[in-house]
Amino acid sequence: MDSLNKLQSTLGFRFNNPAILEQAVTHTSYINENPAAKAGDNERMEFLGDSLLNFFVAEKLYLDFPDLPEGKLTEIRISMIRQEKLAEKALLLKLGDYLLMGRGEESSGGKGKRNNLADAYEALTAAIYLDLGFETARAFVLSGFDADIQAVKEGKHIPNFKAMLQELTQAEFKTLPEYEIIESTGPDHDKLFCVSVSLGDVLLAVGSGKTKKTAESAAARAAYGKLVSKPVADS
Repeated sequence: MDSLNKLQSTLGFRFNNPAILEQAVTHTSYINENPAAKAGDNERMEFLGDSLLNFFVAEKLYLDFPDLPEGKLTEIRISMIRQEKLAEKALLLKLGDYLLMGRGEESSGGKGKRNNLADAYEALTAAIYLDLGFETARAFVLSGFDADIQAVKEGKHIPNFKAMLQELTQAEFKTLPEYEIIESTGPDHDKLFCVSVSLGDVLLAVGSGKTKKTAESAAARAAYGKLVSKPVADS
């Protein structure tokens, strides 16, 4: 694809086998409408790319923050590689412009959908690894996460547990968490809110805080840790 030359220029390197890059930007809807297309879709690449992203970011965090405990490292890694963050990185590369999609998916705004962009970023990571090797893939990933790592070093990285929980429940249970104020105590200038978070009729967790927002975040943090079967460590 001639259009992928611009993407390769943006990336700063060229693929030995352009067909691998083409597959990385091929949505399954395109193959459904064009079964004779030479390139397959990018779903298997997404699987590999997800593992590579987790490894490269985990390795960087492990090396750069020797004093952080395992739970805190896990918290930071998960918050960095959630769908919304990957979609943002895909947007910086204008990756949506290069996606091959079926007419129905494209007409519904598929090139701008967060999940499609995040999936394409994962697939691109895998394509770089498969065609250009481990070190090139690592350099690509770390350059994309450089600002995130710097934010951690400066103490500016604040995980969004509500967003993390929402992404997890959408992916695993196809539903969204619901928050409810159980009670609020104390005078107006010094209230304490207690908030529950549930999936349907199932109570996931309860959190408290000086504001509704902080109480919801505390509940989301506890619920997230419960769902991944490993409580997220405190700072």
